[in-house]
Amino acid sequence: MGNSLSKSKCFKKGVTAHILYCLYQKLQKTAYSLYFFSIQFNLHLTGDIHAITAANNLVAAAIDARILHEATQSDKALYSRLVPSVNGVRCFSPIQMARLQRLGINKSDPSDLTPEEVRAFVRLDLDPEKVTWQRVVDTNDRFLRKITVGQANTEKGHARQTQFDIAVASEIMAILALTDGLADMRARLGRMVVGSSRNGQSITADDLGVTGALAVLMKDAIKPTLMQTLEGTPVFVHAGPFANIAHGNSSVLADKLALKLVGEEGYVVTEAGFGADIGMEKFFNIKCRTSGLRPDVVVLVATVRALKMHGGGPNVTAGVPLPKEYINENLQLVADGCSNLKKQIQIAHLFGVPVVVALNVFKTDTQAEIDMVCCIAEASGASAAVQCHHWSRGGRGSVELAHAVKKVASQKNHFQFLYNLQDSIVEKIRTIAQKVYGADDIELSPEAQAKIDHYNQQGFGALPICMAKTHLSLSHMPEKKGVPTGFILPIRDIRASIGAGFIYPLVGTMSTMPGLPTRPCFYDIDLDPVTEEIKGLF
Repeated sequence: MGNSLSKSKCFKKGVTAHILYCLYQKLQKTAYSLYFFSIQFNLHLTGDIHAITAANNLVAAAIDARILHEATQSDKALYSRLVPSVNGVRCFSPIQMARLQRLGINKSDPSDLTPEEVRAFVRLDLDPEKVTWQRVVDTNDRFLRKITVGQANTEKGHARQTQFDIAVASEIMAILALTDGLADMRARLGRMVVGSSRNGQSITADDLGVTGALAVLMKDAIKPTLMQTLEGTPVFVHAGPFANIAHGNSSVLADKLALKLVGEEGYVVTEAGFGADIGMEKFFNIKCRTSGLRPDVVVLVATVRALKMHGGGPNVTAGVPLPKEYINENLQLVADGCSNLKKQIQIAHLFGVPVVVALNVFKTDTQAEIDMVCCIAEASGASAAVQCHHWSRGGRGSVELAHAVKKVASQKNHFQFLYNLQDSIVEKIRTIAQKVYGADDIELSPEAQAKIDHYNQQGFGALPICMAKTHLSLSHMPEKKGVPTGFILPIRDIRASIGAGFIYPLVGTMSTMPGLPTRPCFYDIDLDPVTEEIKGLF
């Protein structure tokens, strides 16, 4: 219950597919069903995150190992180890040949290189202070936000400060979600920038020589997983970059595969994370650019409870009973909170796409509250606003929504991007901040400005923007609900995900490694050793 809305996009005759979250509400089946959905789906079903973690951390290990070996060996020793003689034959591997070509060395016999060419080949000269690649783990562990590596005696004093990110923030996750095939994925993995040399040159995964191994680790993860809802609707489950710290959308491959399967007259629904300010904005500006796909309609999913929070309702704490304001009728809170709904509709209209509001109805919602939300939504520009009862009735509770989406999707829209890629990095960030978030302006930290200058120098200025921002507010301040105004958006840092293909500003205090609260949900999770039934996940 952060921003009041999550989004899905509907495409007719040419776009997308992914997860439907109402899937679990009817999950009162056998212990086997609970086991399958709870563990297989939520934790280990696709294996995507495991593959991404292994690939990401292989890059991290390669970086630190290369820094150590270059610092402790001569050019000759490095060359003999990087290009060893095997059974009396010495030759470059294909990825080493590619590096030679990038260096402008057009030789294939290792014995033909001059000492100067050998030095250029063996020394990446990575600056330990300018390594941008982080290790990842799929656990909320706040104590990994800043760490020191290389403290063992065997690392010969080559310690440095670094950090862990959550696994879904890995650039490799974004690549998985944006790629259109194995060849493209391998090329994107090779373009990933891991840091800079001491003379300011970008160092990539290709330079490290690790690209082929990464592709092997990811070769199965690139395949979408086909599942179905309890009512038999086919669903592709693939990729999971969070919208608050990544681009927040399911994979292009799943979208295109789904479109092919449904045919010209079929419909595909794809989900984008959190509110229209982050998941949807990145869907349009990043995913649509990459895929070439265009949506026919946006479905904004709202709840009365979330709108009440945006209207000034009390804070909600996980594991604690809901305050009475969210259980009893309160039309004033709903009316005030609909300011957020109106803003979300306006954000969608910036891209020229019509909106259907789907009000996800729960048993504590009153008819007066439901009618108020639908009325305000349509008055705010939604092409339709429909009360949906899939929480209690399953698919038959959303038939009216399906008809509304079908009708609106048949109408012509005027899709457009929010900004031109040739705009400067600063102007693209400012455009998002002002037009989407409602900020007066942006404020760049000295570190962020220095990185922008460096990225421009390296030729990365024409990439789209992927903002890392809280999902709990339109602003950078999680406690500011509704439609905050009069604020300056602070840009603390900026990263470059060159393989994925975007620039990655960090807004305010946004962290790429979440932390556990005082009472994590693991207190409620357990396993029945006899039935293997999982308890406490829902």
